[in-house]
Amino acid sequence: MIKKLFITLLLGCMATADMAAQKAMAWNTPELNQENREARRANFFAYENERLAEKGDKKASARYMSMEGMWKFNFVKNHNERPADFFKPQYDDSKWVDFPVPGLFEIHGYGDKIYRNVGYSWATTFKSNPPYISEQDNYTGSYRREFTLPESWTGQDVFFHVGSATSNLTLWVNGKYVGYSEDSKIAAEFNITKYLKKGKNLIAMQVMRWCDGSYLEDQDFWRFTGIAREVYLYSRNKTRIADISLNADLTNGYKDGLLTYDIPLAGDKKATVSLTLKDAEGKTVLTSELPTMSPHPRGAMEVKGVKTWSAETPYLYTLDITLKKGGNAIETVSKKVGFRKVEIKGGQLLVNGQPVLIKGADRHELDPDGGYVVSIERMIEDIKIMKQLNINAVRTCHYPDDPRWYDLCDQYGIYVTAEANVESHGMGYGEHTLAKNPRYELAHMERNQANVLTLRNHPSIIVWSLGNEAGYGINFERAYDWVKATDPTRPCQYEQARHDGKTDIFCPMYYDYGGCEKYAQGDNPRPLIQCEYAHAMGNSMGGFKEYWDLVRKYPKYQGGYIWDFVDQGLRDKSPVTGRQIFTYGGDYGRYPASDYNFNCNGIIAPDRRLNPHAHEVAYFYQNLWIENVDVKAGKFTVYNENFFRNTDYALLDICVMVNGKSNFSMGQQNIDGIAPQQRKTFTKPLLAEKVKQLMEENPDADVAVNFVFKSKHGEPLVEKNQTMAKYQFMAQEYKFDDLSATVEGELPRLTETEAYIKMEAAGMAVTIGKWSGWIDYLDVNGKEMLIDRESITPEFWRAPTDNDYGARLQQHFAAWKNPGYRVKEICHETDGNNRVVKVALTMDAVKGDLEMRYTLRPDGTLLVEQDFDADKTEKGPEMFRFGMQMQMPERFNHIEYHGRGPVENYADRKSSEFIGTYEADVKDEYYEYIRPQESGNHTDIRTFSVVDKTTGEGLTFYGDAPMECSALNYLVEDLDDGMHKDKKWGHHSGDLVPRKLTQVHVQKRQIGLACVNSWGAWPLKPYRLPYGDYNFKFAIKAYKR
Repeated sequence: MIKKLFITLLLGCMATADMAAQKAMAWNTPELNQENREARRANFFAYENERLAEKGDKKASARYMSMEGMWKFNFVKNHNERPADFFKPQYDDSKWVDFPVPGLFEIHGYGDKIYRNVGYSWATTFKSNPPYISEQDNYTGSYRREFTLPESWTGQDVFFHVGSATSNLTLWVNGKYVGYSEDSKIAAEFNITKYLKKGKNLIAMQVMRWCDGSYLEDQDFWRFTGIAREVYLYSRNKTRIADISLNADLTNGYKDGLLTYDIPLAGDKKATVSLTLKDAEGKTVLTSELPTMSPHPRGAMEVKGVKTWSAETPYLYTLDITLKKGGNAIETVSKKVGFRKVEIKGGQLLVNGQPVLIKGADRHELDPDGGYVVSIERMIEDIKIMKQLNINAVRTCHYPDDPRWYDLCDQYGIYVTAEANVESHGMGYGEHTLAKNPRYELAHMERNQANVLTLRNHPSIIVWSLGNEAGYGINFERAYDWVKATDPTRPCQYEQARHDGKTDIFCPMYYDYGGCEKYAQGDNPRPLIQCEYAHAMGNSMGGFKEYWDLVRKYPKYQGGYIWDFVDQGLRDKSPVTGRQIFTYGGDYGRYPASDYNFNCNGIIAPDRRLNPHAHEVAYFYQNLWIENVDVKAGKFTVYNENFFRNTDYALLDICVMVNGKSNFSMGQQNIDGIAPQQRKTFTKPLLAEKVKQLMEENPDADVAVNFVFKSKHGEPLVEKNQTMAKYQFMAQEYKFDDLSATVEGELPRLTETEAYIKMEAAGMAVTIGKWSGWIDYLDVNGKEMLIDRESITPEFWRAPTDNDYGARLQQHFAAWKNPGYRVKEICHETDGNNRVVKVALTMDAVKGDLEMRYTLRPDGTLLVEQDFDADKTEKGPEMFRFGMQMQMPERFNHIEYHGRGPVENYADRKSSEFIGTYEADVKDEYYEYIRPQESGNHTDIRTFSVVDKTTGEGLTFYGDAPMECSALNYLVEDLDDGMHKDKKWGHHSGDLVPRKLTQVHVQKRQIGLACVNSWGAWPLKPYRLPYGDYNFKFAIKAYKR
């Protein structure tokens, strides 16, 4: 008997030890992704009554207790150094620090901030070998906090909710192990009732930087550790609503609504459920009392003449679900319901029967100060900006977002492609992909189940996404099958399934124009919606127009999601200047596993300023258009590109511009009643009369008609009179000066020495150096217009943009940076009453000849002609630009120009910037991209003046054809990172120190920016400067106010 008892005790101890070992190594076992975590269910909070439920403020409920705020915290760099038994009540945490929850280790100074695109953040610590995870550099945070259990919670079940824990969460209550959870982007909930006692209780948590699940979280963003999103306790009756599944469908030709519901219950079988559906005004539409003794109520409610939900018309009903017992309410859940139908028919994605255009952006959940901790105010700000930019769709990349984000998308109207938290990019797409690894099959499935089961009641979600950049294999195919079986009401996509795998939408990344057009012309039944396109890195988005020309041409091509919405820079201070900067990968740590500023690809900046290319996005995403215009006859057509609302929400401003200045305004025109996808032609006799009059009065001027659509009354997150769309048409083109025309007057004076040739006329003095062939000095009325000893020189180079570096243009075009000038001949002559100096030069590095011709007219106008003769036997490199540059003294700090503005623009990114007359301070012309690069350009320039605002002195530049110009307080070399991006501090725009000068660029043309991708794509050919002959002629004259 004693022997038998001994064996029994021994086996029991061994079993306990095995269980402890299993729990300790859950983070290294891909088949074990949770212990004792509550089953996934829809996001909802159950309130005491209907009034509180409809208010929707958890904090007002006596069943809610926030656990946000300061916790006692211990950090260790290596997991094996974590404190033992820290979760026990008697443990002494007096020397621990206070740490915020939610809050991230690295943001608060614990560990290095790491950004990684492809590959894991442990790349410099250990080699990937799933599921192996090292304890070295595996930051581990231990948390402790006491709370007092409310007396009103006695007899109820108590749950602990953690909105997001990266990479995992282990939980103890009052010294006892509760459970474990992985999947850092879906809330973990634990029933902690049996571990609680009256009065004070202790919760202890532990979070690790990496676990086996981290192999599925290789997303292209900052890799942080800690707690994000909401953290709280809540109580519920033991008889309760266990889950809610709603499908608000459309029937009878999308006219009527059919709300099907599935509401499993837990607890007392005598409880009943009542449903009340209310419209947006709070009026009851339908009610339903479900019978007793039904542990799993299912049914449907039909709504005749239902008001539908779409991103354009986000109409929401409210469904109150009340659980009762004996006529008394136990709890009420209030859910917003949007009736809409999503289908794929005829190769198109349809919402409510309409082939909507996806004017989308990918959005990482990131704040420049909080990292993964994003406030509700920031979320609302993001949607407000999306409305401003006409963005109607978001892909959550590459994980489920905070549940409150989907509530906001429901409320304000944003289509969502909801992505599961699966990306194993670092394992590649071949034989090592986790998509084929049986040990990770469960994790693939569970993460997709979590995505669908928690979020499926949101009308804003129109597409499920299985994950991102994780290869293709059986694990995704099985996940797809489960998603489609569980929710057949939505399409399901996955990029790596390509166009013939298990995906309902062909959703490639960075398909170029040719690839998109070829697919759109084919017979594949899947619609084409790029999950990522138009890589918006740095000074980018050139060629965006060409994408949307194709979208609007081919029905099967329905748009895509720009990568991405916001630059992922973190707010910091420059160690060089002390000014604000936004940091990127590589800025922290000694051996960072980093991809540097590749995380800064936003339409907007980290602090939510609009990047310059955001205006181009807003323009091509707009929903109202002017077309078929004969403005001379006062005739134009308004096209309503919306699918669900007419034009009653907008007014149209019409203004006639002469040489870029407003000359006549028709005020706000009524355009009510134009149905979705319809056109209406207007004829305005007064417009015709004014255009004709102004053209006759100004025969040499450009006469433009600007159309601006504005919000009539405002709407949620859209202000009254906010610009919704715009368009500009030229009724009469600008007549450029004939620079070959003669000017009456005396022949300019000429002085020649061994060192220079000097021409003077009407206060303009031009000195050309014989050794260089350049204009070394330019004086107006005895005052220097150039920095001393800084000449006016040809310019073929620009500070490379991020896209330039990605395509290695700085290497392909390198010869133009220092083309190797050598003066062959310099001479002067008289041409009528003009003085002319001609300089012949060779350019050995680019195998060509350059002739400079400087002509001074009697009126003091200087003509500069730049003529490049390419060697026809050579295939020389393309160039960044063809023009001239000069450095003017700091006092010339203001520009006035007639051309495209006010935002910087380029040959392939200028549609959003209208021709007008603008002025600005030079200090404001450089846009502070995350990394320094080319900035400040303006196209279609008629005149460009750089002036001293105080004295009114300066220079005006103009040509015989449209030019491109800019003026900055920085030299090109200040913004140029060289042949390779230097990987060190000192390369942020906030590190730049403005120079005490103004560098002016006057050019025939500058290469475009491109946007297909940032790792090899060049601008389209029409926007490039191939090797060949070029001629550029422009004039310089003294500025006159």
